[in-house]
Amino acid sequence: MARVRKRNIHLSKLCSFSCCRRPSQPSSTDEHDRIGQKGYSRVVYCNEPDCEEQIRLKYRRNYVSTTKYTAANFIPKSLFEQFRRVANIYFLVVACVSFSPLAPYSAPSVLVPLIVVIGATMAKEGIEDYRRKQQDVEANNQTVEVYDGNSSFNKTKWKNLRVGDIVKVHKDEYFPADVLLLSSDHEDGVCYVETMNLDGETNLKSKHPLEVTSFIRDVETVKGFRAVIKCEDPNEHPYSFVGTLYYECQQYALSPQQILLRGTKLKDTNYINGVVIFTGHDTKVMQNAMDPPSKRTRIERRMDKIIYVLFSALILVSFIGSLLFGIETKKDGGDYGRWYLRPDITTVFFDPRRPSVAAFLHFLTGLMLYGYLIPISLYVSIEICKVLQSIFINQDQAMYDEETKRSAHARTSNLNEELGQVFTILSDKTGTLTCNKMEFVKCSIAGTAYGCGMTEVEIALARKRGETLDEQRDIDTVESREPVKGFNFRDGRIMNRKWVHEPYRDYIEKFFRVLALCHTAVPEVLDPGKIFYEAESPDEAAFVIAAREVGFQFVKRNQTSIQLRELDRSSGEIVDRVYELLRVLEFSSARRMMSVIVRNPERQLLLLAKGADSVIFERLSEQGRMFEAETKEHIERYSEAGLRTLAVAYRELDDDEYKRWEQEYVKAETFVSADRDDLLDKKANLIERGLILLGATAIEDKLQKGVPDCIDKLAQAGINIWVLTGDKKGTAINIGYACSLLRHGMKEILVIPEDPGIAAVERDTEDFAEAYKIVEKQIDEGISQVTGGSSTQFGLIIDGKSLIFALDKNLIIRFMELAMKCATVICCRTSPKQKAIVTRWVKSVTGRTTLAIGDGANDVGMIQEADIGVGITGVEGMQAAMSSDFSIAQFRFLERLLLVHGHWCYRRITMMICYFFYKNITFGFTLFWFEAYSSFSAQPAYNDWYMSSYNVLFTSLPVIALGVFDQDFSARHCLEYPSLYKEGMDDVLFRWTHILSWMFNGVLSSVIIFFLTANSITGQAFRKDGQVADYSVLGLTMYTCVVLAVNCQMALCINYFTWIQHLFIWGSITLWFKFLLVYGSIPPTLSTTAYKVFIEACAPSIQYWLTIILVVIATLLPSFSYRAFQTRFRPMVRDSIQT
Repeated sequence: MARVRKRNIHLSKLCSFSCCRRPSQPSSTDEHDRIGQKGYSRVVYCNEPDCEEQIRLKYRRNYVSTTKYTAANFIPKSLFEQFRRVANIYFLVVACVSFSPLAPYSAPSVLVPLIVVIGATMAKEGIEDYRRKQQDVEANNQTVEVYDGNSSFNKTKWKNLRVGDIVKVHKDEYFPADVLLLSSDHEDGVCYVETMNLDGETNLKSKHPLEVTSFIRDVETVKGFRAVIKCEDPNEHPYSFVGTLYYECQQYALSPQQILLRGTKLKDTNYINGVVIFTGHDTKVMQNAMDPPSKRTRIERRMDKIIYVLFSALILVSFIGSLLFGIETKKDGGDYGRWYLRPDITTVFFDPRRPSVAAFLHFLTGLMLYGYLIPISLYVSIEICKVLQSIFINQDQAMYDEETKRSAHARTSNLNEELGQVFTILSDKTGTLTCNKMEFVKCSIAGTAYGCGMTEVEIALARKRGETLDEQRDIDTVESREPVKGFNFRDGRIMNRKWVHEPYRDYIEKFFRVLALCHTAVPEVLDPGKIFYEAESPDEAAFVIAAREVGFQFVKRNQTSIQLRELDRSSGEIVDRVYELLRVLEFSSARRMMSVIVRNPERQLLLLAKGADSVIFERLSEQGRMFEAETKEHIERYSEAGLRTLAVAYRELDDDEYKRWEQEYVKAETFVSADRDDLLDKKANLIERGLILLGATAIEDKLQKGVPDCIDKLAQAGINIWVLTGDKKGTAINIGYACSLLRHGMKEILVIPEDPGIAAVERDTEDFAEAYKIVEKQIDEGISQVTGGSSTQFGLIIDGKSLIFALDKNLIIRFMELAMKCATVICCRTSPKQKAIVTRWVKSVTGRTTLAIGDGANDVGMIQEADIGVGITGVEGMQAAMSSDFSIAQFRFLERLLLVHGHWCYRRITMMICYFFYKNITFGFTLFWFEAYSSFSAQPAYNDWYMSSYNVLFTSLPVIALGVFDQDFSARHCLEYPSLYKEGMDDVLFRWTHILSWMFNGVLSSVIIFFLTANSITGQAFRKDGQVADYSVLGLTMYTCVVLAVNCQMALCINYFTWIQHLFIWGSITLWFKFLLVYGSIPPTLSTTAYKVFIEACAPSIQYWLTIILVVIATLLPSFSYRAFQTRFRPMVRDSIQT
């Protein structure tokens, strides 16, 4: 059944204090003094978009474009992108020079492959951009109701909106621009907004208008509304807004609470009216639109260096050829050794009188001739492979989560092979290792601990201590009853109204009343008798649900009251009690607590508070510390069990005290400045004191399914794992044991000084220096332990305050030395900024691939800083996933993503690149040997179109099949043998030694092919009529050997054959012979040296076929022999596993 929101639930006064907002003149220090200055110059004439003043300002239209190209700039801009690659520039220059007499081949034979490769990449870019264009068109053509100035609202396309328009947005519609909220269908104008498109968060946020505009609901009031808004210029800060509304001769300060951002959705509100302030690319969401940080893999960077090596080889070969050519040409001036060149009447290209000029021109010709050393189709082939690899990752059913209905998603294909080289994983805890589904499991009230059973962390801790668990039971098995989401508390002393018989029943009653009242949750009716709580966090929902299950049900609220349904102890009946809600002091990261001020039916004025234990304990009165020692002991025990704890307290207020405080607080609310939040916190602190401790809560965030096994497998693969969390030391350590981060037998190294100087890091210089020395000493002691030659594994635990010192420039190297020698590092009490800094240092110091994984907005910095960012599509929203390179639904899928897909992709891409260079070197050097054979005359060994088709037709598809389908081991074996992953981590297949061995094999293959072929078919009868093999026969035979040899070499490299690989390898060879038949039949004006050569000369000759077989076998023999020797005497990890 659809949710039905109860009427009259208005929270503007609860959440944003609009009841206290009043027209105010800004103070001298107010940010609103900046209105009209640089950065604060925007002026909006409300409901007057056609007025002359508004038109003169020429603000942007609401049309939005996210495309990279336009119809006008696609060709020039796309060409610019393509020719940023050095190899493409080289081939373009060669194509241009091919029209000159210097070219050793015809211009079309060079231009066509270049056009095919560049055109394919441009087509891919164009298709991707066209899809973005379609999305833009769809967004721009959505409609919204706009007031037309003639007493009616009409549908208008988003792209036609103008600054100053009054719009009406209905429930479940997206806001078309940045809009100032005027009113809604609720009485006080409050509305609820879903911001998932902006920050990924699914919980609703309340927005409210100024009281002076909340009456503008019907057409008549809209018609008469005229106002001017002066505000900040367009900027990228979505959570800030400075502006002033000038209405009826009064000024009203505007804040982010009145701004509805483009891309957010209206929820649980029938409609709102608003004024368009920012349109199109001026909106905050578009101001934040930017390309993700550019990340290049280590393999790509090394590939660039290999290209430079090949360019150097190209220049060297051309220089050697031109030098020898110059010497031979100079000799022609005397003895006429090469009389057939007619040196007496020759051109400048062979002029013995100017050998240096001839040599230089020959050098230029050589640069073109040996250009086949550079693989023209390498980049486009790699892109095709990576895109197909990403599709396989996206469609892997083993990484599909049934619960969330989400699969893995490769948001970029550029980093596939980097997944197989991860050396360090940096992980968040809450929502990443754990479910972020909070359950109320235990509590401490009046010094008594309640709640039965053991958590997963307690069980792991007991095993670590060697305790027997025969009598211990998991919390989930303590009591068989219908499960309640958010509540897993079991205790016969509390449940079923048994708490009324407890000695401290007054404390228990107050404790659960605080949980039922101290929150900002909103109740929603699902079915009669069933209420759903819309809370800002899972913790808060768990508290309200716990109070309900014990007997204090939160049923209704509005801006002035909260209604509970609870047990009346005197009558024993369930009654409704209404508490007058006077003030909510919301939770913030600075305060680390929240409180509410209410008046109960007995007219008592109460302040109810919950927050971090350290914050609550320092605010207790002397009389309120009765159970402090017992509660602290319980909190410590809960922390060791991996539970999240909060302290609960209250105090009674005097009416006069409250009135005096309220006046001060209201004054602080209307003080709109940069220091407003700090001022409000200080005012809240004045009344949040003298508290009486009631107890503490313990919330469990369960480990995700499969996390311990996943971490264990990753550790076996040799991957170092860091956890960066905001939890306390005890919680973090025990979670570490529960999920196998810290393992039995592993020695802990603590860099957490129990020293008051650490707590005074920013307050006292002497304490700071003393704390620095303590941290330095502990790090040095840790280094001495890990370098002592022991085989013991170590786990490093450091807290956020100590991390401040450890990241100091004078200490960071030693800290990283210690951390890198530890199998696990846990950083507790860390801030989001520290997470990003640690990630940057780990990446910088190790020089190895880092992977960061998280699920919340606080993990975005870490995810973007790492070489690979992985986002969990979890409870905290989609912001981490949207900022990541890969997204998965559960942490356990990281095991398959790395050990299977990472291993495969690394192996495929590296083998593909090495093979690319091998086949091009093999082909290119046969040209060099032939040139030497032909007296360095720059005569190509092959027909022009043979050379042009080599990379495009006859060797392109097999290498793509290798890059997409090859598997040295199945997915099951990759998971069974994590040590296989070390091959990529150590970059075994792309070291310089391995690359150079492939290059050497290419040179060796070219030597075997040329000299064996030349010696086998020249100097003797080849045709039936006794004619010897000529230039065209030698070239065709040699080319056939090259095509067969490199494709058969591919067959030797492949570990896992599919029908596609068979088709591509043997199909490429077959295609070559079909090409010979077709191309050789074309008239000689086009086919030139290939005309009828295969049909009339080669095909009928047994010598041709025997030569091919002999040469191909001889070419493959060195590689085959080396592989056999390596497997037998120097086996790699995979060889050992296979045997």
